[in-house]
Amino acid sequence: MNHPALNLHYLSTPEELARYVAEEFIAILICRNDRSVPFGVALSGGRIAATFYKEIVQSAQRSPASFDNVHFFWADERCVPPSDSENNYAIARTHLFDPLKVCESNIHRIRGEEDPSYAAKEAEAELCRLMPLDDPGTPVLDLVLLGMGEDGHVASLFPSEGTEWVSDPKIYRHVVVSKPPPNRITLGYVPILRARDVWVLASGSGKANALQQLLAGKDLPLNRIIARRPLVSEGKASTTIFQDFLKPEKNV
Repeated sequence: MNHPALNLHYLSTPEELARYVAEEFIAILICRNDRSVPFGVALSGGRIAATFYKEIVQSAQRSPASFDNVHFFWADERCVPPSDSENNYAIARTHLFDPLKVCESNIHRIRGEEDPSYAAKEAEAELCRLMPLDDPGTPVLDLVLLGMGEDGHVASLFPSEGTEWVSDPKIYRHVVVSKPPPNRITLGYVPILRARDVWVLASGSGKANALQQLLAGKDLPLNRIIARRPLVSEGKASTTIFQDFLKPEKNV
């Protein structure tokens, strides 16, 4: 696959990957033109999440970055309470929000301990309340951070789902997946497609096969996203994969 809307970055270790992406994130916050406008970020879990959050904290502490009006949402959440080790919010709470003393009103967790359908509607209402809406009424996030599973899934959008879900207008939806814990709430394709930036943190050699299949054009959730996302200004890629296991000859 050679798509102009994809940029591929290779970092040599998980630590280097986490540090590099954290610094890129902090740089965006520093360069915000208007801090009175909410800046919306959707977080994900995954093996590298804790390391990434720690690097954000360290980078933020040595920079003039402000987290005022930066609002945190989730790309997906497991349907477990925040006391559970599988809960994505709990990882961010421990390694990001508490160290940075992020304002509670800026943290918009998905309530995985509640009825999944209700929790999905609640998360959707919160996202639509705070972020600007485009013409079809989809909330526009500034940045969606995704991991990538060994089977190629992103958020909780799995390859086994049919392509009809790409155009489904739901912002959040309850899904039952093959990977434990099975009950999850995920951001739908449409809000990811509308986001200003999508960054994928793919760490670990177990992801190599999925990335190679992705680059070969296999019908994976991320390819569905890349193929449909518009290019941003000045020819820059609107979807970026940061990975630490496949050294390309050049950026895609």
